[in-house]
Formats: sequence, C-alpha cells, structure tokens
Amino acid sequence: MSVNVVTERHTPVSVTLKAEDVIGLVARALLTEVRLTPKPGLVDIRNAGAHLDMDLATFERSTAAIAPWMEKFFMMGNSTAKLDPQMVLVMIRPLGLACENDMLQSTNGVNTHRGAIFAFGLLTTAMGRLVGQGESLSQHHICDTVASLCRDMVARELSLDKGGNLSKGERHFLRYGLAGARGEAESGFRTVRTQALPVYHRVLKEHDDANLALLQTLLHLMAWNDDTNLVSRGGLEGLNYVQQQAQKLLWQGGVLVDGGIEAMQQFDDELIARNLSPGGSADLLAVTWFLSHFPAGPFYSE
Repeated sequence: MSVNVVTERHTPVSVTLKAEDVIGLVARALLTEVRLTPKPGLVDIRNAGAHLDMDLATFERSTAAIAPWMEKFFMMGNSTAKLDPQMVLVMIRPLGLACENDMLQSTNGVNTHRGAIFAFGLLTTAMGRLVGQGESLSQHHICDTVASLCRDMVARELSLDKGGNLSKGERHFLRYGLAGARGEAESGFRTVRTQALPVYHRVLKEHDDANLALLQTLLHLMAWNDDTNLVSRGGLEGLNYVQQQAQKLLWQGGVLVDGGIEAMQQFDDELIARNLSPGGSADLLAVTWFLSHFPAGPFYSE
C-alpha cells in the first residue's frame, strides 16, 4: 500500500461500511500510526525506537499480514449478531490466534501488533454485529458493543492468582492493579473516547494538520494512559517517568508550540536510552484515528 496515510485529508467513511472496506481502514490506521514521526520510544520513520528486533519495514509486513483477517472478524460479528455477546467473544478467539500466527510468520517471530490485533479484532467484530442488527456505526455505538463483548473480562481473566505461570497482563494486574488492554476494551475504549478523540478533533480543527493532531494526541495518551508495555520494560518507575515527562511537554504546549517537534525528538532519544516504548498508547492512537472516521453518536456508557 503506497498511500501517504498520515497527511491525507480526513474524511468520514460511510456508515454503510462493508466487510471488504474494513481491511483498508484498519490497514490505514496501522500504517498511519507507525509512519507518524517523531514518536518517543516507538518505531517510526526516524528510527526503530527502543526496539532492536523490529523497524518500519517489519510493521509494514505485519500490517499486510493481519489486515485481511479483519474481514473475518467483521463477518463473524455479523453472522453471530443474534447471539449473546460473551458467546461471540469465545468464538472470535481462534481468529485472533490465527491472525497472530500470520503476524509472527511475516515478522520472523517478532510481536509487532498483538495489542492491535486484540483491539481491532474486537472493533471489527463489534461493527459486523451492529451491521447484522441493522444498527448505526457511530464511535460510541461501536465502543459500547465492544464493552458488551468484553463484559467482566478483567475479573474473569486477570483477577485470579494462578500460581507461578502468569502472563504479563496477569502479573501487572495482581501486582499493580493495572488492567491493560483488557481493561481498556472492557470499558469500551474509554480513554480513547474521553481523552484522545476530543484532543485529536480539536487540534485537527484548529490547525488543519493531521500529523500535529496525532502527535499531540499521542502525548496526551502517554501522559495519562497506564501503559503496561512501559511497566514491562521499566516497572512503575518507567511508567511514571514517561507520564511525568509527557505531562511536562503538554504544559509547555506539546507539539503546537515553537520547538515542540524538537522536544518530541529529544523525548524519543531519552526513551530509547531508557529502553522504554509506550506500545499500548501507540495501539490506542491507531484506534483513535480509526474511530475518528465515524460519527460520534451518543455516549451511553456508564
């Protein structure tokens, strides 16, 4: 795919989105995120961030491998539209595992997009379910449907101590109370809806620059998202450092002031030196861009 997805004009997609359209929109979201530059600690055009095993080309291969699977998630959501939502969650897990397998084959075993597969698999399943129910595809309707698919996921999957054989997500929850990607999904992407999307739309409206809007949104996510990727690499100290530095940059105006881009580049260098990469916030940024192409709709979540 050769479209310059970062700088293209923002236009909403049709609310009558078809299954085949999902592939292109998800691919554009993932490519938009990875090509956005400069992103502190993350792979972008400038460098590989705090990663030794992946680069921009790795992410592009991974995107090409996983995007076609999004049509399958959409169709599964559509064909199970009348079933209980938590039954659907069980049914799409094999799709997620198969999608991950294709990702790993394309990257020689490197995990580039596991979090994104989780997020976009749920989003596209929710979209297929809404289409199957004859409902509208608005930001909040899609996210509320994700929340219904993931109801009680954190309590069911993270809150029980299973002994020594714990996943990273389970360890983070039991030790620090951080629910990570599961918590964000169970909330219907509350962080995206209440923080990221408002910032993105405001900056885009004021500056008519998608790059600036996305970079400023990323700073907000890094400032407030309890990113378990950072905890994995640097413990709570690493998470707190990134949040505090991002908040400091925002108080100074972020990328919207003179020298803001240079400050982001310096932040990038600092996170590389500390081996910190806010991959969870990167996933939420891609989700933000994706959802921005749908009308907002009413916010029903409690």
